[in-house]
Amino acid sequence: MQKIKTALLSYGMSGKVFHAPFLEFHSGFELLGSWERSKKLIQKDYPNVKSYATLEDVLVSDTQLIIVNTPVETHFEYAKKALLAGKHVVVEKAFTTTAAEAKELDVLATEKGVKLAVFQNRRWDSDLRTVKQVLLDGLLGDIIEAEFHFDRYNPLLSPKQHKETANSGAGILKDLGPHLIDQTVYLFGFPQAVYADIRKTREDSLVDDWFDILLYYPEFRVRLKASFFVREANPAYTIHGKKGSFLKPRGDVQEDDLKLGKKPNLDTWGTEPLEKEGLLHTEIDGKMVRRKIPTLQGNYYVFFDEVYQSITNDKEEPVSGQDGLRVMKIIEAAIQSSAQKKVINL
Repeated sequence: MQKIKTALLSYGMSGKVFHAPFLEFHSGFELLGSWERSKKLIQKDYPNVKSYATLEDVLVSDTQLIIVNTPVETHFEYAKKALLAGKHVVVEKAFTTTAAEAKELDVLATEKGVKLAVFQNRRWDSDLRTVKQVLLDGLLGDIIEAEFHFDRYNPLLSPKQHKETANSGAGILKDLGPHLIDQTVYLFGFPQAVYADIRKTREDSLVDDWFDILLYYPEFRVRLKASFFVREANPAYTIHGKKGSFLKPRGDVQEDDLKLGKKPNLDTWGTEPLEKEGLLHTEIDGKMVRRKIPTLQGNYYVFFDEVYQSITNDKEEPVSGQDGLRVMKIIEAAIQSSAQKKVINL
């Protein structure tokens, strides 16, 4: 099996939790190491890999794939340098800070003949996989409205400075927003218009930490919300159609398991507890049905496998640069809408 030599651009939480375990598990990748600026940690977990002192050291190495998992405001600069060096690239969310940057990276990847993917891993959450299946099965009829939440209760500012200083990549809209927006476009396509309200709610916060975004589709609406002041969680996914409704709490276990040091597998990985099953209330074959729906397994391994297939067999990326551009267009429209207090046509 062809090995793709891969390097990370940081080995903080995202490198340690979301990337390295899957690169190690997938037989098609060879993790060469990570760029580490101050703390040298990767060799404690992976003794045979390198700790690169500079980005240039990574770029001149025999690395074939570079994962840009640094703060958002650096994504464009680092991804562009990697693409210019002829490397395949995976970029964390938010893809970039502007739609113009996203478009430039997408065009550059095409010109250089390399693959560019955006790490929208939550397409492979157990929650979203189940929601998608309910929609594919037509259990709700024509959709009237949907509401997606990514809420938590955490009024304290993050100790990570890049998350709390006023920079072009900070704020909840570019942190949790890309997840919800990408999932919506993945399920329903690109919307016609956007209306948004974006706020700062935590004491002394310099960045946005609350949003309410309404996406306009021809026959239905989708509302996306995120907040740091939700003690009692709403359903993560609420969808109402002309035949019925589906409500699903957030239940994907992958992030928590990865933080505990558990290793991914292809059998039981991403299996939610039964109490997190979603509630379906609808009409099937003329009969009213109200029951729990078994949750499908989630597995971020699929993203990495599809990246592997895209590079080795010239398949389409699992989440393309064009996908990333669409998300950035919606984010920019949301910022404009909130500032001007009006609907923005896309």
